[in-house]
Amino acid sequence: MKNKIHSFILLLFALIGFSQYALADYPIVSHRYLADPASLVYNGRVYLYCSNDDENPGDDQSGYQMRSIVCVSSSDLKNWTDHGIVFQVPKNCSWAVRSWAPSMVERDGQFFLYFGNGGNGIGVAKADNPLGPFVDPLNKPLVENSTPGVQPAQNMWLFDPMTFIDDDGQAYMYFGGNGDDNVRVIKLNRDMISVDGPAIHLTAKNFFEASWMHKVNGIYYFSYSSNPSAQMRIDYMKSTSPTSGFTYGGIVSKQPPLNDNNNHQAIFEFKGKWYQAYHNRAVAKQAKVSPTFKRNLCLDQFQHNADGSIETMVNTVDGLAQLSYINPFERVEAETMNAQSGINTETCKSGGLNVTNIESGDWIKVRGVDFGKGAKSFEASVASTTTGGNIEIHLDSLTGTLLSTLTVKNTQGLQNWIVQSSKVLKNKGVHDLYFVFKGGEGHLFNFDWWKFQ
Repeated sequence: MKNKIHSFILLLFALIGFSQYALADYPIVSHRYLADPASLVYNGRVYLYCSNDDENPGDDQSGYQMRSIVCVSSSDLKNWTDHGIVFQVPKNCSWAVRSWAPSMVERDGQFFLYFGNGGNGIGVAKADNPLGPFVDPLNKPLVENSTPGVQPAQNMWLFDPMTFIDDDGQAYMYFGGNGDDNVRVIKLNRDMISVDGPAIHLTAKNFFEASWMHKVNGIYYFSYSSNPSAQMRIDYMKSTSPTSGFTYGGIVSKQPPLNDNNNHQAIFEFKGKWYQAYHNRAVAKQAKVSPTFKRNLCLDQFQHNADGSIETMVNTVDGLAQLSYINPFERVEAETMNAQSGINTETCKSGGLNVTNIESGDWIKVRGVDFGKGAKSFEASVASTTTGGNIEIHLDSLTGTLLSTLTVKNTQGLQNWIVQSSKVLKNKGVHDLYFVFKGGEGHLFNFDWWKFQ
């Protein structure tokens, strides 16, 4: 029988009064263990690139073993599309043995992904679009211990890169860890894959890891995870220069709820507001899985004060507004969701990902779907080796109005896709959609995309 951890946790929340977690801004992606997010805002979407904790064994002894980067994205900050693994070592970078805590930046139509080879150097890969394929242009680290300016340092963790392009076009990469004096920043050339001069030494109070830079109204904000003695908060320093003159500013956010361990932030502006993506361990803890190396994504909003300070962020389980509604009359990927129970995703033969491991009782929630004056029919791309599995579409809750039922035919293969359709009841306006899967025992079918007519 497949692993039902995520199914158990979310169904339990709904049954015993913790349904806010299933609707939450933590976790924003509940079917994968993801951590150390980096953000890219591009073409009206937020892309989060993450360490892949699915690759870490579920115990307290094995350590971090992540070798790939997973990407998820959203245009409304409530429904997230799973794009799967977009970069993996040594497959896409032969010299590296780990791929941790990435950073992503776009320049001149190229996308540059920076990552830590564990704590032993920083690599870079490039692609023509935000989802890859990424290739290694150097066949070696971009920054390592022998890079001028990195040393001397005491017990330096050489990882957690964050690449920032200033208003004048100069690019900088911030990195380092494990000591107040172990912050480094280095200039990058226009090609984004070579350095310009030695690394510059910075100092940050209680610096542990997770370097990040953003700029507002001429102020440079260097944020970072503080060390265990300072509760592993996200603290910040500020300056009028990207490479010097920083003074301690305060706390961006406190230790996240249901975390009690390392912390990592991605700070970005989207549609005029500022957000912080981070991780906690809510999914693993509630599922009673060892949470040490099994983290999940979170997202909240914060603001800058008129005096240049940052108002400490408040962690919420459902505090963000949905910024736009889903258009059901355009193709929507099945792996786009707000919450789920029991499902997984996999690489799809027809491109992208599809939802898989669907068993009877599993479900997907899509939040804020705008039917306008109403729809007359539903269609979905599905694949199956069995007969009799159904997709029930309910409005606003798992047991809400039954809008439609689509019976999935046997397509003679779980990657043999056909488009099937069903009639729908009269409907209009904005609703949450619940795709509830029903049928017999075992794996019922795969689900690629859906659309209303």
